[in-house]
Amino acid sequence: MRNGIIYMILAVTISTSLSYLSALEAQEYEFVLSWPEILGLESPSGVAVDNSGNLYAADTINNRINRIQKFDSAGKFLMQWGTEGSDDGEFYGPSGIAVDGSGNVYLADTDERIQKFDSAGKFLAKWGTFGQYNGQFYGVSGIAVDGSGNIYVADSNNFRVQKFDSDGNFLAKWGTWGSDDGEFYGLSDIAVDGSGNVYVAGIDDRIQKFDSDGNFLTKWGTRGSDDGEFFRASGVAVDSSGNVYVADTINCRIQKFDSAGKFLMKWGTKGSDNGEFYGPSGIAVDSSGNVYVADTDNDRIQKFRLAGIIPPGK
Repeated sequence: MRNGIIYMILAVTISTSLSYLSALEAQEYEFVLSWPEILGLESPSGVAVDNSGNLYAADTINNRINRIQKFDSAGKFLMQWGTEGSDDGEFYGPSGIAVDGSGNVYLADTDERIQKFDSAGKFLAKWGTFGQYNGQFYGVSGIAVDGSGNIYVADSNNFRVQKFDSDGNFLAKWGTWGSDDGEFYGLSDIAVDGSGNVYVAGIDDRIQKFDSDGNFLTKWGTRGSDDGEFFRASGVAVDSSGNVYVADTINCRIQKFDSAGKFLMKWGTKGSDNGEFYGPSGIAVDSSGNVYVADTDNDRIQKFRLAGIIPPGK
């Protein structure tokens, strides 16, 4: 009788777990809110989220509006800083933005430099200039920070990734022009997971994955509109479980993959209603799994969350 009870408990547990896994496979993302008109967002291109859930947006249009805007997780405006120029704390076409574990904000500027600020927008440091040598850039397009505070920069027109410490000291680089593994035909964005693996979105419509030293691990994607294909993969982000999110710009959608590149799901279509996109470019994921998308040509940021999945026993 005791064995029968044990078998029954095991059967119920397995059945519940399988039902939960099936539910996970059927997950969908639902629209939460958008930032359409707060202080006139215009063509936001980069987004980042700090550990408190605050959102930072790099706001630029035709290099006329050059600023960082900060919001809380409910969309409330908190502050902004920046103006057009080349002095400390000024920008010229900000593109990529990232936040470290201490709340410091790093901005990739098309003036070929990286600027570092505290969470209140106070200028802290800068590095970089135009060129091809270590610590120089040509077409900075994305930036990411790992758990140790190291900075990874997508140096697009130099066809490489550069790695720095949090003070801007050069540590490493990898990549060259080409279409083979570990080569790039222009870079569009970059992200780092909790294990230090680096994901690079290229304008050749593929994602490449490297370890923190730049050793090639895997790749996926090609030009197209089917699942796992891209038409201008402009933004990439990684959640705390290692899932990878890609802003598929011309296809006006978001695609989600596991850490090995297996397609999991997608959402979005072209339009201006909630949950639709027009040229999405930047993407970020917070510690709760909420997804923030810079819906660039709709002049807004949209926030999404997983729809109603409750784990067993909760």
